[in-house]
Amino acid sequence: MNDNKLMTALLSGLAGATALTVLHETVRQVRLDAPRMDTLGRRAIARGLEATGLEAPPEDRLQAMALGGDVVANTLFYSLACLGKPSLARGTTFGAAAGLGALILAPLMGLGSRPGSRTPQTAVMTITWYTAGGLAASAAHHALAEATA
Repeated sequence: MNDNKLMTALLSGLAGATALTVLHETVRQVRLDAPRMDTLGRRAIARGLEATGLEAPPEDRLQAMALGGDVVANTLFYSLACLGKPSLARGTTFGAAAGLGALILAPLMGLGSRPGSRTPQTAVMTITWYTAGGLAASAAHHALAEATA
């Protein structure tokens, strides 16, 4: 894979991750049943630091670390959907898989289940938002591929 294709995939993944994070952060301000994937991120970081004997930072710093970590991880994940030819179907599939993974894996990892599935509506929002991130990544990939062709 050449550097241009890798950069296109990473930029496309960043577009998807940004769309997902903006959606999460915006809706959580107005809906009590919104998914709180940032809560899972804070828990994971705090537990990881504590496991190494370090103290977790204050809540505001922990929140910033969680959001940054989410953007990086989701960028890398969505970038995988943007390798090869642009495909909305692949972006949709990757996004839906990420949403289901967020619901299924969090409790298995000891991070709790409530942030992504407090209510049936919360679970649907979780899957839908990750799917929207995958679609945003795929749309960006399509646009970037056309612009560089």
